[in-house]
Amino acid sequence: MQNYFELFHILPNFVIDLNTLEKTYQIQVAQQHPDKFATKSNKEKMIAMQNTSLINTAFDTLQSPLLRATYLLELQGINAFNEKDTNMDVSFLMNQIELRELLEEIKITKNKVALDNFIKDITNKIKRNIYKIQISFERNILDSVKKLVRELKFYMQLNIQANQLIDEWL
Repeated sequence: MQNYFELFHILPNFVIDLNTLEKTYQIQVAQQHPDKFATKSNKEKMIAMQNTSLINTAFDTLQSPLLRATYLLELQGINAFNEKDTNMDVSFLMNQIELRELLEEIKITKNKVALDNFIKDITNKIKRNIYKIQISFERNILDSVKKLVRELKFYMQLNIQANQLIDEWL
């Protein structure tokens, strides 16, 4: 299987030019779109569909800081979400509990101001975490990246849950 970075002619790095990624994606999708293969053999149609699927998966992966960092770790043979690896920072675990309890309290009280503040706080945590991942990759501290990727996943899931509350309350 072709490396996602190679597919888009990008150097494997956490920091990438998202505009270049988008432009290359558009070119790749246009070249491999199954409609272009409508008059071709079934085998060629199937290959075009598989290529388009690969391009879409690669694009989604490289576009997302969480998925990109996870993929870069995988390229190094590191599974950030290995179920057997339960080693987590105690202070972060306590913070997880506190944030979940706070979100639950906001949900019960339907406090829109508190929810807005919560989302702003989580958004800032996500931005700080992404910056720390970048620095850790630059310094090649992959254990730190692994820890930060796990934290980022938690913050992103929490952000999604908080934003779902907004949708429910509208």
